[in-house]
Amino acid sequence: MTAAFAIRRAVFVVEQGVAPSLEWDDAETEAIHLLLVVNERPVGAARARLVDDSTVKAERVAVRQSARGEGWGRRLMAAVEAVGVDADASRCVLHAQQRVEGFYHTLGYRTVSEPFEEAGITHVEMERALSTRSQHR
Repeated sequence: MTAAFAIRRAVFVVEQGVAPSLEWDDAETEAIHLLLVVNERPVGAARARLVDDSTVKAERVAVRQSARGEGWGRRLMAAVEAVGVDADASRCVLHAQQRVEGFYHTLGYRTVSEPFEEAGITHVEMERALSTRSQHR
């Protein structure tokens, strides 16, 4: 958890100016935390949270600035989606910063909201259908 929180602090608090009081919340204890380690160095983190019986929510997806552009964000999202599939969720939702909306489109997500402010940054809600385990039985 310490490494995941350090990545989130570097990306969201230091780089993007999000208030620490907004970065950590009550969902920390109910979420599944994912840490991406490359060559023994933590480079990315994400949080997966089941928000209802059919929905996993990707949250706090972050890749260190020095490791961006190498496909690690795709791998983090695949891991979040795998958490959803394991829980038999049929969709993944997220609040994407509007500046990276295109990245999520390349992963098959569609925008389902108008832009809104969250932590002082413009976001959009996005979603993608998941292949559930029950579809493969």
